[in-house]
Amino acid sequence: MGKTVTTYLVDGDPKGTQYVFISNKICQMYVIPRSNLAYLNREEKLQKPAFYILIGEGEDTKPQAYIGETENFRERVKDHDSKKKFWQKALIFISKDADMTKTDVQYLEYVALTKAKKAKNFVLKENKQIPKMPNLPEYQRDSMDEFFEDIQFLSSFIGCNIFEVSQPKQEHLFYLESTGYQAKGFYSVSGFTVLKGSIIVKDTVSSLKWRDKRNKLITEYTKEIDNLLVTQLDITFSSPSTAASFCTGTSCNGWVVWKDKHKLSLDTVYRKSLE
Repeated sequence: MGKTVTTYLVDGDPKGTQYVFISNKICQMYVIPRSNLAYLNREEKLQKPAFYILIGEGEDTKPQAYIGETENFRERVKDHDSKKKFWQKALIFISKDADMTKTDVQYLEYVALTKAKKAKNFVLKENKQIPKMPNLPEYQRDSMDEFFEDIQFLSSFIGCNIFEVSQPKQEHLFYLESTGYQAKGFYSVSGFTVLKGSIIVKDTVSSLKWRDKRNKLITEYTKEIDNLLVTQLDITFSSPSTAASFCTGTSCNGWVVWKDKHKLSLDTVYRKSLE
């Protein structure tokens, strides 16, 4: 079923402040860059109970986020602005209709942290633990579960995959095999995912531009077993070529080297099929 999504660019800049909502839904998302927090003084809706996500880049190999809830985002963000360095953008979710309660946004925080920690797409080092699920009446919990589905959709709509868990399909698995490596993965809208249990090359050629980052990924995601470097988690890369370079330790064209069980390349399956 199709959806109609309305995006309003407050200052006319696609990278600036905006708000987004789905037609016939009550969930509304505000996207506010850290450089424009003064906007909060103009928007009364953001001085009420809200669920929010701070996103940015830290020193880790994955993007970083902080998930929270508040009775007044304008006041709460003052503390985050002074104490949290990593974030560049805030996603704030409110109800377009009746205001949510403190318990409502606490429930959203609980669900969000549970799902984000399962997805493992963002580093959540400042969310030390998942809070206990608040006591909501069943009818209100159902309502907030529906609200959270819209949060997931709107987050994904602007390119934030914090809650997305990629699921491989057997017929879409691709393989990369040669001396020193034996990897498998799949291609999706999120990029190319190298699956847990893949064997990758230990050494990185000096000419690889992101050599240091690859070495950090090796430390974070792999373990040496019987003198082989084996991935311990699924890892999603922005492109098939980056995924292939991670596995081989050298630059290569992922569209060509990844091949399915019929020896068809990723390029043949996903690109040439459109010709």
